[in-house]
Amino acid sequence: MSAKILYGKDFAAQIKESARLEVENLKNLGVTPGLAVIIVGENPASQVYVRNKHKTCEELGIRSEIVALPENTTKNTLINTIDALNADKNTHGILVQLPLPAEIKNSSEEILNRIDPRKDVDGFHPVNVGNLVIGSPKLVPCTPAGCIEMLDLANIEIDGKRAVIIGRSNIVGKPLFHLLLARHATVTICHTHTKNLPEIAREADILVAASGKPNLVTADMVKPGATVIDVGINRIAPKKLVGDVDFDAVKEIAGAITPVPGGVGLLTVAMLMKNVVKAAKLQLKA
Repeated sequence: MSAKILYGKDFAAQIKESARLEVENLKNLGVTPGLAVIIVGENPASQVYVRNKHKTCEELGIRSEIVALPENTTKNTLINTIDALNADKNTHGILVQLPLPAEIKNSSEEILNRIDPRKDVDGFHPVNVGNLVIGSPKLVPCTPAGCIEMLDLANIEIDGKRAVIIGRSNIVGKPLFHLLLARHATVTICHTHTKNLPEIAREADILVAASGKPNLVTADMVKPGATVIDVGINRIAPKKLVGDVDFDAVKEIAGAITPVPGGVGLLTVAMLMKNVVKAAKLQLKA
């Protein structure tokens, strides 16, 4: 029997509706959540992502500001722009769209760390990472947070389960480790140096693939009935995207599985909206 397909659009719609209701509640308190997205240069993919975020903000009643800076923007100009938004009480969330142009790309970490941690809706600031690690999360990276939200909305139990994550990035693997641990899963992180990867993966009740390697997870690596979350997105031809999981083979073994495209990726923007609302609430309490 084939696995239940976990379509991202269904969960994203629920998350966005929840965020919309929270926006209404905040507006009743006289606060309109605001997101500022800084984009430097003319990267076409980045422009698509920024437009998508802007459109979603408008749908949910969040004030959206796009700060478009030219390709030749200096590091100091970008830092001054962030400082001005940090000081603006109507801006509750700040996001710098990556990648930055080549001239300032090496300063990406310094630039991102300039964002006020209370406005860091990407959840990448060391203060927010530290809060997550000590079990007191404030703003959490959107993709791993979306994975947890999806499991909850799909009524998939986390407590007491064995979870295996393939991939140790700061954006997905590491934060997801802490989120699953906080929900009482027993969590293993695997990576390029892991020995016996198929054997470890087969122990998982919840298997997360976030390695960036097309079709790395094959059917023989999956425990029958396991939930498989594919965070990978790999372009293998001009118009063909695949995940890190061999979807067609694994769906015959798994109990539930996310597709690529159309899976976890669709939750990321929805979770960003949730983070903007959360940031506004945190600042209201401050």
